[in-house]
Amino acid sequence: MGRKPKFMITEIQSYSELIQAVEKLPKAYCLLYKKGSEISDCAYKSIAEGMLEKTPVFAADVNTVRDIHPQFQIQSVPTLLIFDKGQLVNINQGCSQSLYYRSLFNEQIYTAKGDEDKSPKQKSVTVYSTPTCTYCTQIKKYFDEKGVKYRDIDVSKDQKAAEAMVKRSGQQGVPQTDIGGTVVIGFDRLKINQLLGLS
Repeated sequence: MGRKPKFMITEIQSYSELIQAVEKLPKAYCLLYKKGSEISDCAYKSIAEGMLEKTPVFAADVNTVRDIHPQFQIQSVPTLLIFDKGQLVNINQGCSQSLYYRSLFNEQIYTAKGDEDKSPKQKSVTVYSTPTCTYCTQIKKYFDEKGVKYRDIDVSKDQKAAEAMVKRSGQQGVPQTDIGGTVVIGFDRLKINQLLGLS
C-alpha cells in the first residue's frame, strides 16, 4: 500500500470555474490529465504526494472537461498549468517525482542557481525532434544560447529511436529531451533549467 496523500487536489469542471478559482490566489496550479492513462495517473499521484498544506492544486480530467486545454493551446497531457495572480506563467509537462513537485510548490526551483565558480560536469542531453516542429527548433536555439551541449536525434528519420522514445515516455509528441535520464516533454523551460542548473 502506498502512502496516502495528506492533501486533496480539487477537481475542476470547466474553464470558467478554473479562472474563478485561480484569480483570487497569488499562486495556483492546475493539472490537466487523462484518467486511466499511466503517465497521467503517475503525475496525479506524484503531485498529490508533493503537495504542501496550503498549496492550491486543481485538476481537470480532459475525458470530461473539454474547454480548458484549447484555451491554453495544450496538445498533450499530463500538463501542469502554473498561475500567478490568475495569469498563466508556465507549463510543466509529463510526470516527475513527488520531490520535484514539492520543491516547485515550495518555490525552491525558482531560486536554484548553480555555483558559477565550480563549473560542474554537464549532464548528458539528448533532444528527440523533427525538422517541422517549432518547439524543437526553439529548444535547440535555447540550448545553443545557454552553451548546453546536446545530441539531436531526428525521429522522423530514425524509426528505432522514435520507438525507444515512445517506450520510455509513453508520448509520441516532440520535442522530448533526455537530461541525465530524466525525460522532459515539450519545451518546459522551468524543468530544463532546474535539471541543468541554469538560471
